[in-house]
Amino acid sequence: MGELVERVDEHDEVLSVVDRREAIRHGWLHRIATIVCRDTAGRILVHRRSDGVSRFPGQLNWMLGGAVDVAESYEDAAARELAEELGVHARPRFVFKFLCAGVISPYWLGLHEVVVTEPVQPDPSEVAWHDWLTESELIDLVRHQAFVPDAREAFGRYRALPLRREAM
Repeated sequence: MGELVERVDEHDEVLSVVDRREAIRHGWLHRIATIVCRDTAGRILVHRRSDGVSRFPGQLNWMLGGAVDVAESYEDAAARELAEELGVHARPRFVFKFLCAGVISPYWLGLHEVVVTEPVQPDPSEVAWHDWLTESELIDLVRHQAFVPDAREAFGRYRALPLRREAM
Protein backbone atom coordinates (compact mmCIF):
# COMPACT_ATOMS: atom_id res chain seq x y z
CA MET A 1 0.00 0.00 0.00
CA GLY A 2 1.22 3.52 -0.79
CA GLU A 3 0.64 6.81 1.02
CA LEU A 4 -2.19 6.49 3.55
CA VAL A 5 -4.68 9.32 4.07
CA GLU A 6 -7.94 9.73 5.90
CA ARG A 7 -11.00 9.56 3.70
CA VAL A 8 -13.35 12.28 4.95
CA ASP A 9 -16.90 13.38 4.24
CA GLU A 10 -18.40 16.68 3.09
CA HIS A 11 -18.07 17.96 6.69
CA ASP A 12 -14.38 16.95 6.90
CA GLU A 13 -15.17 14.13 9.33
CA VAL A 14 -13.03 10.97 9.08
CA LEU A 15 -14.69 7.95 7.48
CA SER A 16 -11.75 5.57 7.03
CA VAL A 17 -8.07 5.23 6.18
CA VAL A 18 -7.34 4.66 2.49
CA ASP A 19 -4.48 4.68 0.02
CA ARG A 20 -4.15 8.18 -1.48
CA ARG A 21 -4.06 6.80 -5.03
CA GLU A 22 -7.34 5.02 -4.37
CA ALA A 23 -8.87 8.18 -2.92
CA ILE A 24 -7.93 10.05 -6.08
CA ARG A 25 -9.05 7.23 -8.38
CA HIS A 26 -12.47 6.99 -6.70
CA GLY A 27 -12.90 10.73 -6.10
CA TRP A 28 -13.01 10.25 -2.31
CA LEU A 29 -12.49 13.36 -0.22
CA HIS A 30 -9.24 13.56 1.72
CA ARG A 31 -7.16 16.37 3.22
CA ILE A 32 -4.39 18.54 1.76
CA ALA A 33 -2.40 21.10 3.78
CA THR A 34 -0.87 24.04 1.93
CA ILE A 35 1.42 26.88 2.96
CA VAL A 36 1.75 30.40 1.61
CA CYS A 37 5.22 31.74 2.38
CA ARG A 38 5.85 35.47 2.66
CA ASP A 39 9.13 37.22 3.33
CA THR A 40 9.48 40.12 5.75
CA ALA A 41 8.73 42.55 2.88
CA GLY A 42 5.39 40.81 2.27
CA ARG A 43 6.40 39.17 -1.01
CA ILE A 44 5.06 35.69 -1.73
CA LEU A 45 7.19 32.68 -2.63
CA VAL A 46 6.25 31.28 -6.04
CA HIS A 47 7.77 28.12 -7.44
CA ARG A 48 7.79 25.84 -10.44
CA ARG A 49 7.15 22.24 -9.53
CA SER A 50 9.81 19.75 -10.52
CA ASP A 51 9.20 17.78 -13.67
CA GLY A 52 9.41 14.53 -11.70
CA VAL A 53 6.46 15.12 -9.36
CA SER A 54 3.33 13.07 -9.96
CA ARG A 55 0.85 15.94 -9.84
CA PHE A 56 1.17 19.11 -11.96
CA PRO A 57 4.81 18.58 -13.01
CA GLY A 58 6.54 21.73 -14.26
CA GLN A 59 3.64 23.97 -13.33
CA LEU A 60 3.75 27.16 -11.28
CA ASN A 61 2.30 27.42 -7.78
CA TRP A 62 2.15 29.95 -4.96
CA MET A 63 1.55 27.28 -2.29
CA LEU A 64 3.65 24.41 -0.99
CA GLY A 65 2.08 21.41 0.61
CA GLY A 66 0.79 17.89 0.39
CA ALA A 67 -1.48 15.28 1.87
CA VAL A 68 -2.32 15.29 5.56
CA ASP A 69 -1.13 12.02 7.09
CA VAL A 70 -3.37 9.74 9.12
CA ALA A 71 -4.10 11.24 12.59
CA GLU A 72 -2.19 14.41 11.64
CA SER A 73 -3.71 17.90 11.95
CA TYR A 74 -3.71 20.35 9.06
CA GLU A 75 -1.30 22.53 11.05
CA ASP A 76 1.14 19.69 11.74
CA ALA A 77 1.03 18.64 8.09
CA ALA A 78 1.72 22.23 6.99
CA ALA A 79 4.76 22.46 9.29
CA ARG A 80 6.05 19.07 8.07
CA GLU A 81 5.60 19.99 4.40
CA LEU A 82 7.32 23.35 4.94
CA ALA A 83 10.35 21.59 6.42
CA GLU A 84 10.40 18.89 3.73
CA GLU A 85 9.98 21.16 0.73
CA LEU A 86 11.84 24.32 1.80
CA GLY A 87 13.99 23.29 4.76
CA VAL A 88 12.20 25.91 6.87
CA HIS A 89 11.26 25.05 10.44
CA ALA A 90 8.34 27.23 11.49
CA ARG A 91 4.74 26.89 12.59
CA PRO A 92 2.45 28.12 9.78
CA ARG A 93 -0.77 29.86 10.85
CA PHE A 94 -4.05 28.29 9.74
CA VAL A 95 -6.02 30.73 7.55
CA PHE A 96 -8.99 28.78 6.15
CA LYS A 97 -10.09 25.56 4.52
CA PHE A 98 -12.47 24.85 1.70
CA LEU A 99 -13.82 21.93 -0.26
CA CYS A 100 -11.84 22.07 -3.51
CA ALA A 101 -13.36 20.30 -6.52
CA GLY A 102 -9.83 19.67 -7.76
CA VAL A 103 -8.74 19.01 -11.31
CA ILE A 104 -7.58 15.49 -10.43
CA SER A 105 -9.88 14.69 -7.49
CA PRO A 106 -11.90 16.56 -4.82
CA TYR A 107 -10.32 17.27 -1.43
CA TRP A 108 -10.38 19.57 1.57
CA LEU A 109 -7.66 22.21 1.18
CA GLY A 110 -6.34 23.74 4.41
CA LEU A 111 -4.43 26.95 3.65
CA HIS A 112 -1.79 28.25 6.05
CA GLU A 113 0.65 31.13 5.91
CA VAL A 114 4.02 31.86 7.42
CA VAL A 115 6.56 34.66 7.33
CA VAL A 116 9.91 33.13 6.38
CA THR A 117 12.86 34.86 8.02
CA GLU A 118 15.55 32.29 7.24
CA PRO A 119 17.09 31.29 3.92
CA VAL A 120 15.08 28.67 2.03
CA GLN A 121 16.67 25.45 0.80
CA PRO A 122 14.14 23.99 -1.64
CA ASP A 123 14.10 20.24 -2.18
CA PRO A 124 14.98 19.92 -5.91
CA SER A 125 12.75 16.86 -6.22
CA GLU A 126 9.79 19.14 -5.38
CA VAL A 127 10.86 22.66 -6.40
CA ALA A 128 12.63 23.34 -9.71
CA TRP A 129 12.70 27.14 -9.42
CA HIS A 130 11.47 29.75 -6.95
CA ASP A 131 11.31 33.50 -6.51
CA TRP A 132 9.67 36.05 -4.21
CA LEU A 133 6.97 38.08 -5.98
CA THR A 134 4.80 40.99 -4.96
CA GLU A 135 1.08 40.29 -4.82
CA SER A 136 0.53 42.33 -8.00
CA GLU A 137 3.19 40.29 -9.81
CA LEU A 138 1.51 37.12 -8.57
CA ILE A 139 -1.90 38.33 -9.78
CA ASP A 140 -0.46 38.54 -13.30
CA LEU A 141 1.25 35.15 -13.01
CA VAL A 142 -1.86 33.32 -11.74
CA ARG A 143 -3.50 33.97 -15.11
CA HIS A 144 -0.70 32.06 -16.86
CA GLN A 145 -1.70 28.74 -18.41
CA ALA A 146 1.13 26.91 -16.63
CA PHE A 147 -0.28 27.79 -13.19
CA VAL A 148 -1.72 24.92 -11.13
CA PRO A 149 -5.52 25.27 -11.59
CA ASP A 150 -6.43 24.36 -7.99
CA ALA A 151 -3.93 26.98 -6.75
CA ARG A 152 -5.67 29.58 -8.91
CA GLU A 153 -8.94 28.93 -7.07
CA ALA A 154 -7.22 29.08 -3.68
CA PHE A 155 -5.58 32.39 -4.62
CA GLY A 156 -8.96 33.91 -5.48
CA ARG A 157 -10.39 32.82 -2.14
CA TYR A 158 -7.31 34.08 -0.28
CA ARG A 159 -7.46 37.50 -1.91
CA ALA A 160 -11.15 37.79 -1.00
CA LEU A 161 -10.44 37.40 2.73
CA PRO A 162 -10.87 40.61 4.74
CA LEU A 163 -7.92 41.67 6.88
CA ARG A 164 -5.86 38.63 5.95
CA ARG A 165 -2.45 40.17 6.68
CA GLU A 166 -3.13 41.92 9.98
CA ALA A 167 -2.68 38.68 11.93
CA MET A 168 0.72 37.90 10.42
